[in-house]
Amino acid sequence: MLEATPLTCAILDDYQGVATTLADWSPLRDRVALRPFREGFTTEDALVAAIADCEIVVIMRERTPFPAALFARLPKLKLLVTSGMRNASIDLAAAKAHGVVVCGTASGSAPPVELTWALILALARRVVPEANALRAGGWQTSVGADLAGRRLGLLGLGKIGTRVARIGQAFGMLVSAWSPNLTEARAADAGVALSVSKAALMAESDVVSLHLVLGDSTRGLVDAAALALMRPHALLINTARAGLVDGLALQAALAEGRIGGAGLDVFEIEPLPADSPWRSLPNLLALPHLGYVSEANYRTYFTEAVADIQGFLDGAPVRVIG
Repeated sequence: MLEATPLTCAILDDYQGVATTLADWSPLRDRVALRPFREGFTTEDALVAAIADCEIVVIMRERTPFPAALFARLPKLKLLVTSGMRNASIDLAAAKAHGVVVCGTASGSAPPVELTWALILALARRVVPEANALRAGGWQTSVGADLAGRRLGLLGLGKIGTRVARIGQAFGMLVSAWSPNLTEARAADAGVALSVSKAALMAESDVVSLHLVLGDSTRGLVDAAALALMRPHALLINTARAGLVDGLALQAALAEGRIGGAGLDVFEIEPLPADSPWRSLPNLLALPHLGYVSEANYRTYFTEAVADIQGFLDGAPVRVIG
């Protein structure tokens, strides 16, 4: 009896080269041949050439979009696994039309919460400039900002925003929140004040942090007018989605020193081009989309990806999206 030929599984955008070591892939042995890729693909043609023979593809969040045109060029694809249970860069209708099952994984909220506070604290206490100055022979070159008694304004009060609020309260900050659908009861449940408007929150806050889902009603929510309302010393933090902020308007505000600084972990184009203005703007602490990049999250992603693939092969897909 001839053994079945293993299916080929591409693992895309495995930047750190850890996909095959942070999970036990042995349950798929003899059934699936793994093909990890550490580098991203700059064109759709290059991506198709690399994975056209793959029946299974595992992707990391929105690093590589899967629009309808891509599904049409991958006739062998049968299963697409994404980290997380929501991925706006996948055309689910196109996947269904092409007979592709889409599955997801759990995703912890603690890592992005922790990174949000890493950015806030680093900016407020000027951690990076002071560390660089010390290495260069300097000593105490600036005066840090206090958080206790200052106002933290949250655009979005979901699971992540609520946890960010609790930490702000632990630091002795006054916490306000606003979003298009936030109610006074929901804000009260989280122990924060409901801001009367987005404009009021932008104008009154010493730190503004974004924790919203990107959609038609939230795209460009922080625009030039909103940035103009911010205090000259105020900080803007975005670990959610780049599209929530008008990037050109924020670049101008930073370049002209109209706000105290910004901490960004998300960008419209990722990885950032080498000549991107985001790499050199003053008062900007930029990170390469590390919000969900933690050992615990990665173990969950890849362990559940294995389970998704195993379930699909056994005829019982789990965590199906759409």
